Amino acid sequence: MATKKVKITVTQKKVNIKKILVLLIIIIGLGFFAAYIIKKPITNIYISGNKIISDKRIIELAKLNDYPQAIKYYFYNPKNNILKDEYIKDVKITQKQLSKIYIEVKEYKPIAIYNDELILSSKKKVANKYNIDYVPYVTNDIDGIYDKFVDSFAKIDDDILLKISHIEYAPNEVDKERFILYMVDSNYVHVTLSKITKINKYNSIVNELDNKKGIIYLDSGDYLEIKD
Repeated sequence: MATKKVKITVTQKKVNIKKILVLLIIIIGLGFFAAYIIKKPITNIYISGNKIISDKRIIELAKLNDYPQAIKYYFYNPKNNILKDEYIKDVKITQKQLSKIYIEVKEYKPIAIYNDELILSSKKKVANKYNIDYVPYVTNDIDGIYDKFVDSFAKIDDDILLKISHIEYAPNEVDKERFILYMVDSNYVHVTLSKITKINKYNSIVNELDNKKGIIYLDSGDYLEIKD
């Protein structure tokens, strides 16, 4: 039986140069974009909430002083490093558009100066490294009532705390939590810790003195005594 030969025809596909060029352009473009992203530095730093600690100090703690590469900073969380400062209670860090850093700081409230140290609302006594001079001085020993003192005085409004020059712990037989506040306007305030928030009405109470000086008793009775 005769064998029939079949001719095989091989067709070659034409290479689409345009498609290859477009693909190469896309790959090269992506490469340049990736290089740009990798090299792009932090460009803007926004800091809010800080009253005591300077922006410069926070930037140093966050290791942003040399404006590092944004992509590297994306994978670095400086929160714990910032919290090493005893004055800082909390911090929130947000990175937007890769190169913009937003740092929201919450500080502990300075309460008073005691034995040449600054008392913070955290109950810590710290070195007064930021030279805070607008809080009152405690003139005698409060160690036996220290925690209650801090918790209570932290409730005083900031603007009223500014008006207290010195704090004297003055317990008596009736009240072991009694204090005398020496005000910058030369008035005196007797107050007990359980009623400490009454001092926040100091401005309206002073109006009743009719431009005279006096002693304000907020520990018991809530009355005024005009000084001669």
